[in-house]
Amino acid sequence: MHDSEKIEAVLRYHERTKHHFDRYAPGPGELDWANQPNPFRRYEGAPLVRLPVLGPDDEPASPHYEDLYRRRLVPSMPVTVRSLSRLLQYGLAISAWKQVGATRWALRCNPSSGNLHPTESYVLIGALPGLGDTAGLYHYAPREHVLERRADHSILMYAAWMREFPAQAFLVGLSSIHWREAWKYGERAFRYCQHDAGHAIGALRIAAATLGWTAALLDGLADEAVENLLGLNRAEDFVGAEREHPVAVLAVWPTDVTGDGQTRTRHGGPARLDSALAHPLTHACWHGAANRLSRDDPVRWEVIDEVAAATRKSVGEAQSFDTLATPGVERNGVASVDGPRAGKIILQRRSLLACDGRTSMAAERFYRILARVMPRAELPATQRPMPWDTVAWDPTIHLGLFVHRVDDIVPGLYLLVRDPTKMGRLKRAMRRRFDWSTPSDCPPDLPLRMLEAGDARRLATQLSCQQDIAGDGAFSLAMIAAYQEALFAHGAWFYRRLFWEAGLIGQVLYLEAEVAGVRATGIGCFFDDPVHRVFGIEDFAFQSLYHFTVGGAVDDPRLTTLAPYGARIDEHEHEHKHDRD
Repeated sequence: MHDSEKIEAVLRYHERTKHHFDRYAPGPGELDWANQPNPFRRYEGAPLVRLPVLGPDDEPASPHYEDLYRRRLVPSMPVTVRSLSRLLQYGLAISAWKQVGATRWALRCNPSSGNLHPTESYVLIGALPGLGDTAGLYHYAPREHVLERRADHSILMYAAWMREFPAQAFLVGLSSIHWREAWKYGERAFRYCQHDAGHAIGALRIAAATLGWTAALLDGLADEAVENLLGLNRAEDFVGAEREHPVAVLAVWPTDVTGDGQTRTRHGGPARLDSALAHPLTHACWHGAANRLSRDDPVRWEVIDEVAAATRKSVGEAQSFDTLATPGVERNGVASVDGPRAGKIILQRRSLLACDGRTSMAAERFYRILARVMPRAELPATQRPMPWDTVAWDPTIHLGLFVHRVDDIVPGLYLLVRDPTKMGRLKRAMRRRFDWSTPSDCPPDLPLRMLEAGDARRLATQLSCQQDIAGDGAFSLAMIAAYQEALFAHGAWFYRRLFWEAGLIGQVLYLEAEVAGVRATGIGCFFDDPVHRVFGIEDFAFQSLYHFTVGGAVDDPRLTTLAPYGARIDEHEHEHKHDRD
């Protein structure tokens, strides 16, 4: 497809998969429970490396949550099997099992639409004691917390790939199995797969921060290169198994690797992974074959195949944003002596299923949550606050807020402009009658504007597919993206990145809600164009991509919470208490 044809395909898909008051986007109608995909992929026959399951007090210890946002304050851990295990445990592992009667299901640190988990993950790393004597590609299996060795690579080849990167750097790759979401959500599933990819990127970046590490998205890689690196194009390893689609590769490395607080690339300047180096890896020794996830063949949704093809990033689309040039040391204050540990917040994160309709939030906490999703767009990408240093493009998403129960803040419709330079453009795109005033106690550097005062609870519920959680919380929001301009400026491949940014915002909201003593959840079902009409958006300059709500959670007493890796922790003679939701 030509560039214009790709963009047309994206525009068609987005319009076709909108929900409307009188009809929903095409879906399966009813669920074939017998054909529900297995949420856990395994590579049968691949050698296994069992990772240590680390308790909350095990080294490397978890820092205080607040310290994650103070640049260079968390000491950098060396890359070992234990620190790698911690990265995967906080980023992608099972956080708990839920059980009601004889039914049991897993929750993970990276949330997923419908808990279906389309995202798979891989680690490409050099020789490491306890892991392997040579460089290798591994698939992470979260159910067992093990790494499956997919490929053996020569030391020379791995060194060639990583020659531009800081010492001890390694790669984490992500892929997506569209069928896992399409089984339940039909054509809209492609959107949700991209949300989940954004959540995974955010979860990995935050997990890296607990180790004093940095994680940066290598957005200059073509999708073909991602497939080659992760072995996704090896048809012989996927016979009868559902396909994985390339998502992204992140470089991860200890921030302070020289002892003087500086991180340097090998030759100075930005570090990149050359797509030309990721040719088909015919000389590698490959292991294992992917398991089949569903009893029957997946239902084919042609529109998903079409938008997946249109949003692939080709070798010819060389535009990228990635850079690993890291600023000098900047230690902001001293380490926290109180407040929750980051690991506790990460592992206790849950998606709320119902709000109590009563819990309110202090204005100070509300403003702090909003400040955390501000990327500081005026700064170079690598100097932005964590986790916004992970993606290097300028922010495209702004938050339309439905404020219900925030102390000393008038209920109503608000807008948080995540890139203040876009304030004028948003004003022109929205209703002329809007107020655009700043709340009286709002921090001066937080570009929050009140659009319209009033009780928005019923409206928020109605717009989010009649889901009470949108109106019963302290506040809910719509993530409104600069849609048309982004697609034409970058290309159809940027469509996926719009959703990744939304998922990254969502991951921060999840954790900030936990710190505030409430809970949050993403809302993928909303009536697209009615949302736009509420804000006065009449064209395709801006589009709502994701909704979220934050509030007091109502627990279901029928559910029992079980330890994620209880038996393995017992083997290591750890004794921990586990929450019951």
